[in-house]
Amino acid sequence: QLQVKKFSTLLLNYQMEQLMWEGFMEQLNPRRKPTPQEFKLIEQLINQAPVSINDSWKDLLEVEPLNDGEMGSLRLFPYGELQEDRLFGEQASDLIFKDQDGVEVIATLYLDQCGDLFEIDIWKTDFSPTQSLDF
Repeated sequence: QLQVKKFSTLLLNYQMEQLMWEGFMEQLNPRRKPTPQEFKLIEQLINQAPVSINDSWKDLLEVEPLNDGEMGSLRLFPYGELQEDRLFGEQASDLIFKDQDGVEVIATLYLDQCGDLFEIDIWKTDFSPTQSLDF
């Protein structure tokens, strides 16, 4: 019985270490797949844009939340990888909607210098955290 307890303790310690490691790695690389709400918003902004965006973004896109007071802005990685030499290019489209609390939110899609997805800027007009990206 002592060996079973020892094994259980070791397993629990291992699982806790794994969770801590995963959390640490997430902080080092906060890129992830977009949430369903984010995906829907990005798709709407792309559909409104007067430019053609290759549909491969749907499978490859990763996002990284920006430090904007939890309004929801995202850096976009259309090929799922970091490209160091990317620069802001142009505004492609925007969308205005009301958050759950009735405050206006403006979402703007920006492209890089090559016309690839670059960033979604989300600005809640009272600077409070965005509650929902439903539009």
